[in-house]
Amino acid sequence: MAATKDAEAEGESPNFHLAVLEGVLERITYANEETGYTVARVDTGRGSADLLTVVGALLGAQPGESLRMRGRWGSHAQYGRQFHVENYTTVLPATIQGIQRYLGSGLIKGIGPKLAERIVEHFGTDTLTIIETDPQRLVEVPTLGPKRTKLIADAWVEQKAIKEVMVFLQSVGVTTSIAVRIYKEYGDTAIDVVKSEPYKLASDVWGIGFKTADAIAKAVGIPHDSPERVKAGLQYTLSQGSDAGNCFLPREKLIEAAVKILTVDAALCESCLEELIAAEGAVRETLPGEWSDTEAIYLVPFHRAEVSLAAQLLRLKNAEEDKLAQFRQVDWDKALSWLRTRTGNDLAPEQEQAVRLALTSRLAVLTGGPGCGKSFTVRSIVELARAKRAKVVLAAPTGRAAKRLAELTGAEAATVHRLLELKPGGDAAYDKDRPLEADLVVVDEASMLDVLLANKLAKAIAPGTHLLLVGDVDQLPSVGAGEVLRDLLDAEPIPRVRLTQVFRQAQQSGVVVNAHRINAGKPLLLREFPDFHLFAEDDSEKAADLVVDLAVTRVPRRFGLDPRRDVQVLAPMHRGPAGAGNLNVLLQQALTPHRDGAPERRFGGRVFRVGDKVTQIRNNYDKGANGVFNGTGGIVTAIEHDDQKLTVRTDEDELIPYDFAELDELQHAYAVTVHRSQGSEYPAVVIPVTTSAWTMLQRNLLYTAVTRAKKLVVLIGSERALAQAIRTAGSGRRHTALDLRLEGTLKPTAGREASSEVRT
Repeated sequence: MAATKDAEAEGESPNFHLAVLEGVLERITYANEETGYTVARVDTGRGSADLLTVVGALLGAQPGESLRMRGRWGSHAQYGRQFHVENYTTVLPATIQGIQRYLGSGLIKGIGPKLAERIVEHFGTDTLTIIETDPQRLVEVPTLGPKRTKLIADAWVEQKAIKEVMVFLQSVGVTTSIAVRIYKEYGDTAIDVVKSEPYKLASDVWGIGFKTADAIAKAVGIPHDSPERVKAGLQYTLSQGSDAGNCFLPREKLIEAAVKILTVDAALCESCLEELIAAEGAVRETLPGEWSDTEAIYLVPFHRAEVSLAAQLLRLKNAEEDKLAQFRQVDWDKALSWLRTRTGNDLAPEQEQAVRLALTSRLAVLTGGPGCGKSFTVRSIVELARAKRAKVVLAAPTGRAAKRLAELTGAEAATVHRLLELKPGGDAAYDKDRPLEADLVVVDEASMLDVLLANKLAKAIAPGTHLLLVGDVDQLPSVGAGEVLRDLLDAEPIPRVRLTQVFRQAQQSGVVVNAHRINAGKPLLLREFPDFHLFAEDDSEKAADLVVDLAVTRVPRRFGLDPRRDVQVLAPMHRGPAGAGNLNVLLQQALTPHRDGAPERRFGGRVFRVGDKVTQIRNNYDKGANGVFNGTGGIVTAIEHDDQKLTVRTDEDELIPYDFAELDELQHAYAVTVHRSQGSEYPAVVIPVTTSAWTMLQRNLLYTAVTRAKKLVVLIGSERALAQAIRTAGSGRRHTALDLRLEGTLKPTAGREASSEVRT
């Protein structure tokens, strides 16, 4: 029976306004994944017809759990009496109904609602005691054999251990999913690690950053000015810099940012930085040229990757061997005439230059905007290479981009990750000791290559193989650290061609014309083209509703498109009324609503249903044949509560299972941020451009969004916000030094600070 009582009766300090409420969580009606704020209905023992509303910090709780909630009573003008939760713990239910609901909720792997009913019917109120103390007796239940009995017993032990970790972590706001990850990383030593080495969590456990680790450290008594804390904070600051795309931070910026994060003296940060560098937790290097003798501080992996990438690219460029040597002696007039009969079109002078460069130079870069013929140029290069029986390997950073490259060339193409056959831990099956078998490697959408992935790719290419990198340098740079394509174009020794001529046919496209106008900082042409539209709406919330109406109903109906497959909403940012987060909630309600009896799984602030569009939000090298990577999209095809698994069919047509505890790796993708859309193309894109995203409104972001569309662009929002995006050139260059290394103006110095040995 549920109860409320004063906190003082629980042995806590007197606070007569703090109460305790016990009940079974029946359903969650709203949850905000960013703040943790949750609205739920609980059964307090008076029957489901008289459920009580609770609001507050319930993120992580699952329907079916019995909860002990601490908080305060209040009243809402519209919804009446409510209980405001400050924190909660789970408790084991005591009634037959509660036990059955608890076991059947999906919390215990191997037990679904039907099996829970049979188990409770057999053992009654002794069910949980038997599972805890004598699980072998589960074989008494019809259809339950020894193998499944052991699975249930093991799952019960793991769940119990996770609950113990949760109890300890709850005071610092760690969610259930993070507690599961901590337990899986450290097992029975989890609580000991949390108490003695809390900053270790930030490097070992995905989903835990410095701030969470710092809160835990404070709770276990680590001093505010502890060198351990300051060094962890410096590494976190560098990590934040890499998350923003930088390979390094200038020392002054690093110290300034760390002081703000840590609220300690700069002198302490300086001394701890020296200790960190001495212990090889960071690398210091003095940069010349444009950086004016800047003292650059790198995290070790990014320094190694940048130094190695420069060395590998120069190795390829300067190799004596040439696997396409036949093109040095080719009769180009004859070759281009043959190509014309093959493709039915002439090459423009810039395109011809690019074709010759790719086939005669062992390293080359091809860039250009929409409508300038990059695709036809790539097709021409591949046609000529294959005509000489060269082995051509095609790749792109994303599944969608690889599929488009394959369609363009008529040859097989793979993602870079799959091409390299990345293994658990991130090591590649192909590297300098086992290079790819290829005469020519073409990588499309090269603006998406970060320094880590580009380094893995370059290492896997044998001397003499030609490498052609193709991309639009005016798009957003990679999500990961580095600005590889731009650095290559800025490095004088690297051969390159930039296509600038917009072809006549492309000039009839509003998508192409306006993309180039955006790039030039010019106002859009909004009435001249049938494939480019603006719906003006200054109010962000009304704009969000209009996005849903257009994406789900009006655009599909008018243009004969499938709203789920053919229309993609691209938002400048995740947060806000017209951000990807809120739009996903609205679009899911419209396209994949709740249906009684249909399987679904709530995780934090999200609920997953069969048919949902989703995207992976971290690199996970342990999933699938060769890992699943940040930005991989797919569709939820199955949700199995007994096995606690959700299955996604990715864009590469691979079925990937996710344990329920891993669902924080997935986000809905009815709407995605523009950054996440890189490398993809869609028949139609719907783009909210509102003042609520003011800080994100920049030219390359809008340009990238518009160029994702093959046929149709629909903008919704404020003309003022649109003008802001077009006139704002961007936030400037990232902190990288790849171009300096390629030009030979930066050579690593000896010693710990920047070892001359290139470790790859």
